[in-house]
Amino acid sequence: MRKVLVITYYWPPAGGPGVQRWLKFVKYLRDFNIEPIVYSPENPTYPMVDNSFLDEIPDDITIYKHPIFEPYRLASLFSSKKTKRISSGVIQTKNQSFLEKLMLWVRGNLFIPDARKYWVRPSVKFLYGILEKEGIETVITTGPPHSVHLIGYHLKEFKKVKWITDFRDPWTSIGYHKKLKLTASAKHRHKELEQLVLTNADQVVVTSETTKKEFRAITRKPITVITNGYDNLVASRINLDEKFTISHIGSMLTGRNPKNLWKVIAELIDENVNFKKSVRLQFIGVLSNDTLHSLKKYGLEDYLNVLGYVSHEKAIQCQQQSQVLLITEIDSDETKGIIPGKLFEYMAAERPIIGVGPKDWEVADIVAATKTGAIFDYTSHFQLKNVLLNWFNQYEQGILKVASQNTNQYSRRELTRKLAATI
Repeated sequence: MRKVLVITYYWPPAGGPGVQRWLKFVKYLRDFNIEPIVYSPENPTYPMVDNSFLDEIPDDITIYKHPIFEPYRLASLFSSKKTKRISSGVIQTKNQSFLEKLMLWVRGNLFIPDARKYWVRPSVKFLYGILEKEGIETVITTGPPHSVHLIGYHLKEFKKVKWITDFRDPWTSIGYHKKLKLTASAKHRHKELEQLVLTNADQVVVTSETTKKEFRAITRKPITVITNGYDNLVASRINLDEKFTISHIGSMLTGRNPKNLWKVIAELIDENVNFKKSVRLQFIGVLSNDTLHSLKKYGLEDYLNVLGYVSHEKAIQCQQQSQVLLITEIDSDETKGIIPGKLFEYMAAERPIIGVGPKDWEVADIVAATKTGAIFDYTSHFQLKNVLLNWFNQYEQGILKVASQNTNQYSRRELTRKLAATI
């Protein structure tokens, strides 16, 4: 069985979508004659924790850990709330305090590529012996944080291993990069490191066709698209919510605020008595103040059910019980290739998906191809309203469902098969 070393910052008990991708790959790689060995920080600062993920780690998997120094710990002495938000990539652009502006400038210009950079050198030194001890010839690094890729770069440079980089998100084109108050020299350094990684890795893995196209302009190395996926088939049909529940799972940030959808829902409440009695908007995860303000502006506060962060297991249950599942993305050219991991779990829940995002959003193509819902841009109104009203009419008749097709290609096991072929 061939051994591979997986280097990842996010590992259980980390919560959120970032940890799930490689937790699931590790779970299934043995089915394809590959033995994964995991390396992660011994004392990380995770913005979210979900202990339920610990139960999914294979009992006899080999895991190595090494201490990490993170400046976020020092910054939290001044403002733990702001530090936690910035470390998770949640950056408010309005009403920033002087301290928050300063923290963003320091994060973007002094910690390049990110604040986990101090884990690189000790990790390289620590892993030299591990590669020899375990007989490892292939190393996989997954980012963000993209400093993790620099560990792979140095291991390849000195140990001549095969190195595969996995980009769960883009690097310099990611939306929050512009918010880091980067100087010209800092932008140049980020670009340099991005090119260093992409041109020296043996293979590159990305999660969208858009990112593949972007990276193709930087490197000639092989690039493979392996999306995120689902690992939670509906074993038996559970009872759906009695209300016409429209649920959003995950962070509903300021830039992902679909005001046109709130307007449509407000209109339907005014025009349709049954809709008014039945509709409920459910948010599981972070709900930004700006989004909450918009919901109140459209008179929707009495229809809200805000649960906050829950375990992954509970989130899955809520998805399966909801009548409709909502997915949104920032309205920007830079986000057209962002495919949230929740999309695939929504598919597995077998509930209609309604989405609002940028024009030419890659999610729209996937949803159309699998017949799992309908995706709109931020200017849509009448079509959005008609779809939602049609689904509500089906809900009243007890026949609201999706006739999805070709979704098996996004199961975690099938995606791991594709990864194994790449390895």
